[in-house]
Amino acid sequence: MNKLYTLLQKIKENPVIYIDKPSITCLDSFLTGYIDGLITLGFTTIDSCGMEGFQEWIQEIAKTNLTQSWAGIILSYSGSERAAFNRFFEEFEQFLKQKDDSKSQNSEGISRLSEDMRFPRFDIYKEILGAIKKRPGMYFGASPITELDMRLRGYSLARREVGVAPTEPESEFEGFQSWIEEKYRINSGQSWSKIILFYSVDEHEALQKFFELFEEYLNRNKSLEIDKNSG
Repeated sequence: MNKLYTLLQKIKENPVIYIDKPSITCLDSFLTGYIDGLITLGFTTIDSCGMEGFQEWIQEIAKTNLTQSWAGIILSYSGSERAAFNRFFEEFEQFLKQKDDSKSQNSEGISRLSEDMRFPRFDIYKEILGAIKKRPGMYFGASPITELDMRLRGYSLARREVGVAPTEPESEFEGFQSWIEEKYRINSGQSWSKIILFYSVDEHEALQKFFELFEEYLNRNKSLEIDKNSG
């Protein structure tokens, strides 16, 4: 039983701990970040729990050739985020059983998984204000601020699990949560993405506001560092 399969079982049993709520969109983004973290670290031979090929299998089950992610396809025939979340685990178990029965696993592993699930291969913290800011539509769907939050959580979890120290951008981001709480005078235990979303019209405006706030946060840190060095 490998790390990804074990993680999926934990999420199934208690989704709130990992993704705030049973949501197929949140799950998709979280897994994207998690696998991207492993790929970035060079774990290309890790057993991916047989998830490679799941995209094609879901397309075949749904009888569609549309360029939708597996999460989008499951959501389209489930009716709600919660129902789609539960449906994913049913479909995934069936998928694994079929693969075990047919012994169709091969050595492509993570490389195919990355292709199926559209994982970018870069340090996501470093690129937040780079590629993601310029082309958010390439990385996120209808709920960009939530998807960004989930992807970052998955990415960080993968790095922690393999014992890799946080990168400088990742370490810097760790203080963003408390900074947002202080800025909005909120101490409710809500994530930074939910706080920003609460003060925005919708998810898309919240993402744009995030970029503005994050730049403000970085500039504030630079100013503090300058004051510290000059003092």
